[in-house]
Amino acid sequence: MTEASISLDRSPQSDRPPTLELRNISKSFGGVRALKNVDFAAYAGEVMGLVGDNGAGKSTLIKTISGAYIPDEGQILIDGQPVTIQSPQDSTRLGIETVYQDLALCDNLDVVANLWLGREAYRTVIPGVLKTLDETEMERQTIEVLRTLDVKIPSVRSTVASLSGGQRQCIAVAKTILRQPKVVLLDEPTAALGVAQTRQVLNLILRLKQQGLAVVVISHNLHDVFEVTDRITVMRLGQRIANFTTRETTPEVVVGAITGASNVGAHDAI
Repeated sequence: MTEASISLDRSPQSDRPPTLELRNISKSFGGVRALKNVDFAAYAGEVMGLVGDNGAGKSTLIKTISGAYIPDEGQILIDGQPVTIQSPQDSTRLGIETVYQDLALCDNLDVVANLWLGREAYRTVIPGVLKTLDETEMERQTIEVLRTLDVKIPSVRSTVASLSGGQRQCIAVAKTILRQPKVVLLDEPTAALGVAQTRQVLNLILRLKQQGLAVVVISHNLHDVFEVTDRITVMRLGQRIANFTTRETTPEVVVGAITGASNVGAHDAI
């Protein structure tokens, strides 16, 4: 292990504050301490990988960021400013969007309806009296965001049930982009996808980076993590064990940190 292979929260953009920063976050469930003084940072225009074995604390950390859990201790900052996140609505309001593994899409609805579900656009028919769904505007914006992300589907009027796994994942991401987020959290985005579908999703992640978003990818697939990330955070037993600059480390070193087979934790434990 060389000193160059380990970095804390340094980034090529470290002259600016992280878009998302967590300081000393702890969370317990009864007698189980799921997170122990975790620090974490993600910068604009960066893809951050979050890896670790089952039970390492990854899901608890993501649910804390997304507002599903409230931390017992610690501080969350957006663009260097302390914020309070006590619900998923708070997280969304602050510009944080989460795409969970189940995608939360409605198979029987078309792409437009899925992207706008719960926040439909309306147009006024009679001022103060009558308004109706603005299907034309919703379709226009859907086509625009899919074009921006270079997502290719047969039609925006196709039902989600008719799409491939990779296309469905892209639609779930596009749904978050309509809200113009600062941070996108992706939970196992390539799980159970074939080679071609995985490539489609990885390309999408890189396009999110190119648009200046802070992207966090939670994955067990180290091949995919190394292909798209700039930095990698390793968690084990509820603690952040190490951060690596992706281009300066190897999968073997990261696996050693995940399993505890290396001595990384002795030097970089929080």
